Amino acid sequence: MGRRVVITGMGAITAIGNTAKDFWTALLEGKNGVNTITRFDPSPFSTRFAAEVKNFDPSNLIDVREQNRMDRYTQFAIVAANEALTDSGLDLEKEDLDRIGVLVGSGIGGIESFETEHQKFLERGPRRISPYFVPQMISDIAAGHISIRWGLKGPNYSVVSACATANHAIGDAMRLIKYGDADVMITGGSEAAITPMGLGGFCSMKALSTRNDDPTHASRPFDKERDGFVMGEGAGIVVLEELEHAKKRGAKIYGEIRGIGFTADAYHITAPVPGGEGAVRAMRLCLKDSGLNPEDVDYINAHGTSTPYNDASETAAIKTLFGDHAYRLNVSSTKSMVGHLLGAAGAVELIASVLAVKNNIVPPTINYEVPDPECDLNYTPNKPQERTVNAAISNTFGFGGHNACILVSKFE
Repeated sequence: MGRRVVITGMGAITAIGNTAKDFWTALLEGKNGVNTITRFDPSPFSTRFAAEVKNFDPSNLIDVREQNRMDRYTQFAIVAANEALTDSGLDLEKEDLDRIGVLVGSGIGGIESFETEHQKFLERGPRRISPYFVPQMISDIAAGHISIRWGLKGPNYSVVSACATANHAIGDAMRLIKYGDADVMITGGSEAAITPMGLGGFCSMKALSTRNDDPTHASRPFDKERDGFVMGEGAGIVVLEELEHAKKRGAKIYGEIRGIGFTADAYHITAPVPGGEGAVRAMRLCLKDSGLNPEDVDYINAHGTSTPYNDASETAAIKTLFGDHAYRLNVSSTKSMVGHLLGAAGAVELIASVLAVKNNIVPPTINYEVPDPECDLNYTPNKPQERTVNAAISNTFGFGGHNACILVSKFE
């Protein structure tokens, strides 16, 4: 069976809260983080809004000189990691740092740094490119910075699988502990891709909502009038710990990671398989790994992107796997409030899932107004719902056909 893995710390940076606690409170309030883009002039773009992180100031943790050598996505990751480590109560002076690792992914990495330095190259030539450009840009560097800052010498790497990145990272971290390669892992995802090129690329592929006259209602997963996803940014970091290690130091335990399931659609670079066949296999593997039955699952934090194809195929996948029980589940998409955090999505959504399990309350899908006959499950419309949540699955599906599901349960 391997060793049991529990969650002992959490940190989050999102458009609706810059701590895990504030994020959770805002979710239950149905707070909307989507509005017109402020970090650059969005007027030339077909979509002019996103879910930006607001009032983010890392200065208490990262001095200005260091900030200038880091991409925004790395700053998000460090601040969220600091929160998660503090929340966990780990005393690193008493720990074997060889047994603590870092596995933090990013779907896109330092795109803002890439754009800034490319502009310098175009205007002033190659000699003006910063010597920090490469380590600012690469997708593994957030994990590297966290490892260096806290002296963590266990497994240290990054995962990149588009919108499935964070779930792959957390799943890998869970297995590293389960099979004895580490006792503690700091893991999750970070993303800061709301930039001119990031926005422009998604606009060109017509993946984004264009509801510019009403951006706060643009992210509307499973609603019949959904017309595309809304970009988000931020980070989610969790501390995973081997159960006996956590118990020995008297740690508080939020929940237990019971199972993971990874599959590929092997179908199309951006579109899901009709009917969600790849998602069905991923959720089935997740259940098998956990030792639970379909009827043991109470809540699914859906990938729920607010795109026509994803929401229909994910609904079909849930019905295929869960049968009649699909209609007794609560399903919700927190992307309705924080947008799509791309490579960080799974991490903040796992935090939401863990807190749903711990607190027996399901966060809502806001902006759900017009039912879609293809999407006929209980999407927890507009208001949270109290119910016993013993087990929850968090779904993430990425461009390239990557599917990654994680099951978290109450700790017993």
